[in-house]
Amino acid sequence: MTSKEMGGGGLTDQSQCLPLHTRALLHHTSANRVFAVVYLCAILALLYHHFLALLHTTTVVSLLFLLADAVLAFMWATAQAFRMCPTQRQVFIEHLQHVAKESDYPALDVFICTADPYKEPPISVVNTALSVMAYDYPTEKLSVYVSDDGGSQLTLFAFMEAARFATHWLPYCRKNKILERCPEAYFESNPSSWFPEADQIKLMYENMRVRVETAVKSGIISHDYINSKQELEAFSRWTDGFTSQNHPAVIQVLLECGKDEDVMGHTMPNLVYVSRGKSINLPHNFKAGALNALLRVSATMTNAPVILTLDSDMYSNDPQTPLRALCYLLDPSMDPKLAYVQFPQIFYGINKNDIYGGEARHVFQIHPTGMDGLKGPIYLGTGGFFRRKVFFGGPSETFELKQDHLGSKSIKSREILASAHHVADCNFESQSQSQWGTKMGFRYGSLVEDMYTSYMLQCEGWKSIFCHPKRPAFLGNSPTNFHDFLNQTRRWSIGLLEVAFCKYSPITYGTRTINLLSGLCFAYYSFWSIWSIPITIYAFLPQLALLNYVSIFPKMSDPWFFVYIFCFLGAYGQDYLELILSGGTTQRWWNNQRVWMMRGLSSFSIGSVEYILKSIGISTFGFNVTSKAVEEEQSKRYKKGMFEFGVASPLFLPLTTAAIINLVSFLWGIAQIFRQGRIEDLLLQILLVGFAMVNCWPIYEAMVLRADEAKMPVKITLISIVLAWALYLASSIAF
Repeated sequence: MTSKEMGGGGLTDQSQCLPLHTRALLHHTSANRVFAVVYLCAILALLYHHFLALLHTTTVVSLLFLLADAVLAFMWATAQAFRMCPTQRQVFIEHLQHVAKESDYPALDVFICTADPYKEPPISVVNTALSVMAYDYPTEKLSVYVSDDGGSQLTLFAFMEAARFATHWLPYCRKNKILERCPEAYFESNPSSWFPEADQIKLMYENMRVRVETAVKSGIISHDYINSKQELEAFSRWTDGFTSQNHPAVIQVLLECGKDEDVMGHTMPNLVYVSRGKSINLPHNFKAGALNALLRVSATMTNAPVILTLDSDMYSNDPQTPLRALCYLLDPSMDPKLAYVQFPQIFYGINKNDIYGGEARHVFQIHPTGMDGLKGPIYLGTGGFFRRKVFFGGPSETFELKQDHLGSKSIKSREILASAHHVADCNFESQSQSQWGTKMGFRYGSLVEDMYTSYMLQCEGWKSIFCHPKRPAFLGNSPTNFHDFLNQTRRWSIGLLEVAFCKYSPITYGTRTINLLSGLCFAYYSFWSIWSIPITIYAFLPQLALLNYVSIFPKMSDPWFFVYIFCFLGAYGQDYLELILSGGTTQRWWNNQRVWMMRGLSSFSIGSVEYILKSIGISTFGFNVTSKAVEEEQSKRYKKGMFEFGVASPLFLPLTTAAIINLVSFLWGIAQIFRQGRIEDLLLQILLVGFAMVNCWPIYEAMVLRADEAKMPVKITLISIVLAWALYLASSIAF
């Protein structure tokens, strides 16, 4: 599909000299390349040192350190791919008028996914939908599809309320040209910027919010809230046998463009609720399956050539975001293999110092910039504008699913709704023997469907672009509960390993099919979980050796001592500079590196074990939705910078065990140095253990100093003490 087919056409002479966008390498690219050569020499020297040590004496300890440093070397090598061609782009929306008239813009289908009304509050999903329904985009070309994978009538009720409120909210936004088009964000802003009718609109919003939250809290939709026979009929589909994992498809058109109008008499965008059919006897493929159902349903109804995917809590923060995407999608000089334009994930509500590293600046901002200079960034799971055609790599099963099909019938017509229900049925993919999930749509086979889909698209020759405007295009929530954060990372770890060891592994297939650097970028993420190997080894082995008063690192007088110091400071220094140059702070960097080590011990390790068990058929895992609901007391603690533990989770055991061993070994090591000397022999171990101990401060605080309900459970502390003692006894034999 060319830009002309998408709506662009009639180029003027002026448009040929006015660029829609520009691109330039970041200034520090040359420095990255020089440092990579220098650091590579240090790594090779360190590995050479390990091999020399093995020639003299081969022990379990020396083998473990070789393994740890080899994994660190591998991960460092893959990470360099992000640093070779980092690219910065700028778009010029004002030049878009010279390429296409507003009436020629391509239609846009927006997909919003939610799965649990209790973990993803419907009022939050409603705010996301309202923010994109109010885009500065031709209303007749805009359709919003909400996928409710939990099949909850509470979510449907919330969007019935949203459809009514939207008739007031959308004209208010457009009339006053406000930037904050998420109602909740707008009404939390400074009232001095409000317009005269804002108080009335706010009252409508608060009434809607109360009705929705009351229904969610009680689990019952009051008949007083149902306004028509059509609404009552919609809820009648929730029968006694209807469950979240076993139910027929439910599709409800809440607003139809051309028929429903706002209070000013202007047409409304399409708003469609979709809950795909599910059966306990058939795989539903998690979020990828839900997105594929939306692809098919939207194809039968509006079939827009451009698709935007959003998470339930990722609301629009800039009403002109679609126009920024069009600056690439409609550019006649752009590579026709451009598959999608990816915007970064930016989070609001993160506390001042980001104690959990939830901002994930490297993942969502720095690394995509690095990949943008190659074949393009990975799909981040939200905020991606796709060309619809990239998902239809194989033949379509029905006329409605052909890419060039444009329906002219009402989306409420019996024929269209019948087709939509047919393609949303749980049996559709199996009965049609389609290529959905393999050659078509979002790809199955991994819990991280976003990364896997973008990887396979690049293997097929598609490209992507990273658009990072100064004003964030989207704002979302990050977990404010430490257990939720670790559990989310554990789930990602499992999914990434599924990609790493599939038959299309990035390290073997990707480096050959895409290109070396892009393949290494995907390999970096795929093998993310193996960070657990060096982190675990360095969190326990030097400490246990110190408890046994055994020196395992070079002395201060040994030249190899400085190689270790350079490798440590070089890696940390480069990481620090990257984060600072991207707009981060020193405190956030410190918290980010601390959480990186915590994830390595906890989420990465446990996720790797779960993946291995699943691979040999011993254990299976499910998809757990990350909770976006936040309790008031939890929110207060988070804002104060206090870690949230509170539950006796296995995810905390490696952390508390490592914290205990590091504390005891540090104190023991210092005591032994004062008694027997040998500071030169043990300095590197003392520095390492001290560094780890400082990073463990939130754990010590939660174990001993706190009395609130979010403290570390006594059960976890006691088990960790036993585990630490057992490790010490085992080490006394090994050393």
